[in-house]
Amino acid sequence: MKKIVMKKTLIAALVMSSVSFAYADDSAIKLDSKEQRLGYSIGTMFGTRMSQDFSDLDMKTFMAGFQDSFAGKEGKMTMDEVSQTIQAYQQEQMAKAQLEEDKATEEAQAASAAWLKEKEAEDGVKKTESGLLYKVITVGKGEKPSATDTVKVDYEGSLSDGTVFDSSYKRGEAITFPLNGVIPGWTEGLQLMPVGSKYELYIPSDLGYGPGGTGPIPAYAALKFVVELHEIQQADAPADTEK
Repeated sequence: MKKIVMKKTLIAALVMSSVSFAYADDSAIKLDSKEQRLGYSIGTMFGTRMSQDFSDLDMKTFMAGFQDSFAGKEGKMTMDEVSQTIQAYQQEQMAKAQLEEDKATEEAQAASAAWLKEKEAEDGVKKTESGLLYKVITVGKGEKPSATDTVKVDYEGSLSDGTVFDSSYKRGEAITFPLNGVIPGWTEGLQLMPVGSKYELYIPSDLGYGPGGTGPIPAYAALKFVVELHEIQQADAPADTEK
């Protein structure tokens, strides 16, 4: 019984706090007692969340529905109507979010395609059947790795706008990894390189991180990697790290 009374007291405090927000001068609000401070605190939490989820909420009708329900009055809408209204709103918001996501996806794909087209037109850039673009900076005299080899490389990865998101050069340490354990663009690109070579790889998103992206790499991002191949190790050699 005591718990029920406490719950009603808290809800009442929330109602009074919300009413004050909606209809009263802020100067009339007092925060002297712990109940008043608690009411304001709960109202703040609810208000913050509701402003994010229901930015177009009508406060007057919200308070009317809240007070009628709290007081046990017969509502101006049936519970079926309430449920249908909320479901319709949720479906509307989901459809809106999907449209925004589709638009962002189209823009990202278009930006990546445009950047890759520019790169393809540059002197010295070659294209493989998969769509991978690469440019030879220096050619080494060693062997080329196979997909099952473990390699040791230095690299720098950047987005199409030039933002560097990862660099072994900055860390001052090359990395070792199995070539079949990285993104497809790396697996293919490194197999083109004799040991001692330095290439630039321009990787379409479908050979990179695709629609999911990862960390600082957004969805559908085309990527640039500067890669130096230092060494080919045995296929079963332990990796220092995984790309």
